[in-house]
Amino acid sequence: MSDEQPAALIKEGAIPLNITHQYVKDLSFENPGAPAFFLQPPEGAPEIAIEVNVNAEHRGSDLFEVSLHVEAQAKAGDMLFFIIELDYGAIAQVGNIPEEHKQPLILIEVPRMIFPFARAIISSVTRDGGFPPLMISNVDFVEMYHRRIDNSS
Repeated sequence: MSDEQPAALIKEGAIPLNITHQYVKDLSFENPGAPAFFLQPPEGAPEIAIEVNVNAEHRGSDLFEVSLHVEAQAKAGDMLFFIIELDYGAIAQVGNIPEEHKQPLILIEVPRMIFPFARAIISSVTRDGGFPPLMISNVDFVEMYHRRIDNSS
């Protein structure tokens, strides 16, 4: 956005972005090695692979559904500790802003706003699955957005 656009929106009292709903769309946790590795834990720390993706769909007029897909797995050697997958959604209402600013707002700002909630769910579920809570580092949604643009070109 230009420097003038946000100031104009604030002066008019308009909020350009409003998250109206947040929800778990899908959640899966698999603990395939239990109880074997609890009884005889493998040596060394597990390798943890984490993948985060963002999708958005226009749902009519000024509403967009934004989904974060988070997938993580932990394994040591050939022993799989856990796999967790979460689709976390939000309905975002976008105010009257120029079209060229909507996509970055939807694919950067909305994921940035809802990511802490998805991260908390992942942490709680891994803890409840018998493991230390998995704390996912912050995600650079700006970089993710630019990669998406570059890949579509």
